[in-house]
Amino acid sequence: MICARIGLVTGRGITSNMHRCYPIAITLPLILLLLVANIINIAADLSAMSDALTLAIGGPRHLYSILIGSGCLLLQVFIPYHRYLPFLKWLTLSLFAYVGTVFASHVDWSHVIEETLVPNISLDANYVLLVVGVFGTTISPYLFFWQAAEEVEDIADTPDRKSLIEYPAQAPTELRRLTYDTVFGMGFSNLIAFFIMLTTAATLFHNGIHNIQTSAQAAAALRPIAGDFAFILFALGILGTGLLAIPVLAGSAAYAVAELTKKPASLKLTVWSAKHFYGVIVIATLIGVGLDFTGIDPIKALIWSAVINGIVAVPLMIAVMHMSSLHTIMGDFTVKGKTRLLGWSATALMTVAAMTLGFVSLL
Repeated sequence: MICARIGLVTGRGITSNMHRCYPIAITLPLILLLLVANIINIAADLSAMSDALTLAIGGPRHLYSILIGSGCLLLQVFIPYHRYLPFLKWLTLSLFAYVGTVFASHVDWSHVIEETLVPNISLDANYVLLVVGVFGTTISPYLFFWQAAEEVEDIADTPDRKSLIEYPAQAPTELRRLTYDTVFGMGFSNLIAFFIMLTTAATLFHNGIHNIQTSAQAAAALRPIAGDFAFILFALGILGTGLLAIPVLAGSAAYAVAELTKKPASLKLTVWSAKHFYGVIVIATLIGVGLDFTGIDPIKALIWSAVINGIVAVPLMIAVMHMSSLHTIMGDFTVKGKTRLLGWSATALMTVAAMTLGFVSLL
């Protein structure tokens, strides 16, 4: 929400505002960390998607990785993202199967509520690693840049809209819209994530599977409700979320680099008018495809990409919170009150988690 507010108020993306606030010696390393995290994430998503397809229909997984990566590139370069976005969203409806599975698995809800509200905290290295991973896949760095960039894109696309600094009269309506949009989107995605974790606890863990090594094991969580269609349902969910994520991952990296170098940046521009922007998208996606040929394990790759995101997010969150409080950046729309308190609390929590992971890893 704070990142979206920065874009809405200033009419600039996160990198552009960082460039105004900090020397290049601070901004450049943060952008490089974002690039590394995003490319690893693209590779993890491609690996999981190709593995899911192989599981559902058979065939060579590396070929699927090339086809999916090429398809994502062609769509991003030649078709505006917002045009095919609705079709991808339909694929993610398969994720509701996890909700159905929970209710079909006779879960002890009193136990679930108790363990959710009063979890068993442990300093075991694997426990802390997964906590950082959950944080990293929830509050991922690429979301910061994408959220702000989308607000900037919407301002540019609407003739009667301007940044709030230029046109403060729009503030009540736009800030209300931004709040509802972000709270609903993040709330919905986290609810589905909760049910995915609850499904694996009620099915796989309950039956003694405590270490998921393959996509087939992960898909087995859906068997209570999907039966023989579990693999297909699993594949649809992975494909839907992956096809949504890869353009965002590559696009957010491209926004960051283009803003840093002051080049045109928009998925609605033609490839000829934004060569540097689309060049980053192409390079990031191709490296992601290449990493899939290193034989990385899709399940472990997804976990480690989430952990990397959880660590990289810390300095970026500090920068975002600092910028959002500066009058030189935000004018009269600096982040105040409970939003600022929650923002700094989330930043502190992410920092403590990342530092704890570093501490337990050294023991």
